Amino acid sequence: MKAISRRFTPWAVLAVTVLLFQGCGGSGSSKGGYGYGDGPPPKDVDVAHIPDAVPKVEPVTKAGNKSPYTVFGKTYEVLPSSLGFRQQGMASWYGNKFHGRNTSNGEPYSMYEMTAAHKTLPIPCYVRVTNVENGRSVIVRVNDRGPFHGDRIIDLSYVAAKKLGYSDRGTAKVIVEAIDPLKYQKNSVEQPHIYSQPSVIPSAQPVASADDYSLPGNTYLQVGAFSTHTAASTLSQKVQSLTEVPVVVRQQSQPTTLYKVLVGPLSDNDTLLNLRNLLQQRENISPFVVYE
Repeated sequence: MKAISRRFTPWAVLAVTVLLFQGCGGSGSSKGGYGYGDGPPPKDVDVAHIPDAVPKVEPVTKAGNKSPYTVFGKTYEVLPSSLGFRQQGMASWYGNKFHGRNTSNGEPYSMYEMTAAHKTLPIPCYVRVTNVENGRSVIVRVNDRGPFHGDRIIDLSYVAAKKLGYSDRGTAKVIVEAIDPLKYQKNSVEQPHIYSQPSVIPSAQPVASADDYSLPGNTYLQVGAFSTHTAASTLSQKVQSLTEVPVVVRQQSQPTTLYKVLVGPLSDNDTLLNLRNLLQQRENISPFVVYE
């Protein structure tokens, strides 16, 4: 379960405890995420078009790495490094309920992005998660804390869980292995394992060229989300100066009012990947795929 998605206050811990007892009812539901009222996106997502996280060297953030910390009476110590880390156990996922809320290091959580929550790994870091039952594997970026329910060792975003084939079941037995970004970048080609979803692509081998695949007509890159239209408009103008692809501001009313800055619609993966790289290099923005 995605029990806690930010730094704690006594009131926050109390509120989450109430949610646990109200919503979990033992080992959890057979579908959806494991928070009270949590679940998948309102529309189905074609995860074949969502690339894995690409490991890169990042400094450990101050936010989200307090050590030791205590949740529900149990104390955890954050590991000084992820190098060599390997763990086997049950994975769960979290989705719609937490979409747009802050993760433990202050980044907005997106159920469409390849991220994860872990109790003790340093934030941020990258791990490969393999579903033991079907052999599927994904790479995710750890930027959150949890899960604090039962024996679950990692909480994946909804799309990561779907790529691993357990979003309908709720949990799966997995192996979690830390990735050294330096070695990964040295030994990997750009954007590896983008199309390794066996249920969508008959071949088990990754597709060599991204532009072999077109995108659904409602595919966008989200580059930011703000509580005010002014802030969203400022970013949209800056991003628009970098690309000919339309940049729009969309208002989201539920669960809270947000103004999302979206680039698109995008018609092919080649454009999507090039635009992601441009925004990361020029503006240090890490956009993620959404379907609007």
